[in-house]
Amino acid sequence: MERQGNAPPDDIPVVLAREGQHGPVIHAANRRARMDGVNPGARVVDMRAICPELQVEYADPAGDRAALDRLVLWARRFCPWTARDGDDGIILDTTGADHLFGGEAAMLVEIETQLSLLGLSARLAVAPTWGAAWALARFGPVRSICKADEAYFKLGPLPVAGLRLNADTVLLLRRLGLKTIGAVMDVPRLSLTRRFVKAGLAANPLLRLDQALGKLAEPVSSRDAPPVIRTMARLAEPILDPTPHLPGLCADLCDQLKAAGLGCRALHLVVYRTDGDVADVTVRTSAPTRDPAHLHSLFRDKVDRINPGFGFDLITLAAGDVEQIAERQTRLDGESDDDLHLTRLIDRLSAKFGPRVVTRPVLHQSHIPERAEGALAALTDAPADQAAVVKERPLRLLDHPEEVRVLYAVPEGPPAQFVWRRRTHRVARYAGPERIAPEWWKDRPGTRLRDYFKVEDAAGQRLWLYREGVLGDGRGAEPRWFVHGFFG
Repeated sequence: MERQGNAPPDDIPVVLAREGQHGPVIHAANRRARMDGVNPGARVVDMRAICPELQVEYADPAGDRAALDRLVLWARRFCPWTARDGDDGIILDTTGADHLFGGEAAMLVEIETQLSLLGLSARLAVAPTWGAAWALARFGPVRSICKADEAYFKLGPLPVAGLRLNADTVLLLRRLGLKTIGAVMDVPRLSLTRRFVKAGLAANPLLRLDQALGKLAEPVSSRDAPPVIRTMARLAEPILDPTPHLPGLCADLCDQLKAAGLGCRALHLVVYRTDGDVADVTVRTSAPTRDPAHLHSLFRDKVDRINPGFGFDLITLAAGDVEQIAERQTRLDGESDDDLHLTRLIDRLSAKFGPRVVTRPVLHQSHIPERAEGALAALTDAPADQAAVVKERPLRLLDHPEEVRVLYAVPEGPPAQFVWRRRTHRVARYAGPERIAPEWWKDRPGTRLRDYFKVEDAAGQRLWLYREGVLGDGRGAEPRWFVHGFFG
């Protein structure tokens, strides 16, 4: 909002909301909102009652996690081991790295400075264990530093929420009078063990206390950065067309991918012009690949869009969306079967006509036939939670069901004769009905149910008909008949 020039003033209470079980709840609040009594986790409607001028914006938790993952890799400049700590924290294992910044205090100042240059505010702490650093960063003094023999004394005054326990356990400890970590330390271990022997880690204060004091190991499992696979061509003289260099660049890049056991789903071609400007072209594939000929063919109609200016003397080709890919043997002689490559055909069509033109069908969670299927760009991954087809459906479904004129109907069955598209069809055999009720959460009130029949006429044509409504349902007069699809 600041970049767009419409950020609210600091004296206006602003919160981020997310969907809860009983409506939107507070996800985060600014300083003014917290001063007015607005707390995260509370319902937005309740907070509006105590703060009528509350301004609500919706949060993006998925975007926040992705940004935090990028920040984890950015923090590698301070130490080699970094990991995401929950939804709002980063843990750094700075063992042996603090002396590079002039000590722990100077290192904290440098980290806070670099984060502020990114527009981020942070609370920092250094401690011998993950749990102690977590508690001191959130509940301790500013830029707290805890030595190995000071954890017992510096954690004692902090609230019990500093043990990284869930809300129910924190509430239980407070009701028992244990409001600080020091109070939990003074309780005999046998009593805590008896009370929380079956509790998990997030609900066991004894285990969390052992982690904070270093009695229970909690190593930092650092997330590895994806490998950067790139190849480049430095030219002695500026040129205007990168096409002659593309086959070699694609071959070198695919050799690197094969050596690493990887495949890519995107290629980024960048040319550096002599006037200091940069031009780039990106192509994508529907499946991970490392075939140089195929990747080179995707640039066939793309290179012409590059503005060469006065020429360029450096070309780089980088692999994007890198994934693990396994070698597959499709023939007994060890060669691959190149007769049909559907993914390559999809890639070429998408590169020529655009990524949104070529689509693939996607199933949705719905019993209504026209809502049970949609279209998705072929280059994107299909959702993992697709619905399964549990009933036989026609190969072709009409975009809009076409009404038929019934000449004679079988009681509780399909029409014996009907007129559709100016032709009379006599039903030879049928199967059904399959009743599909309306979706009350989407359809308008008064929507009638459908009874579907699979019918075959005297000419052998198989149709999918449905009767809309039944007599006496109170939602209309006579039922209407429609053709919705074809079998075969």
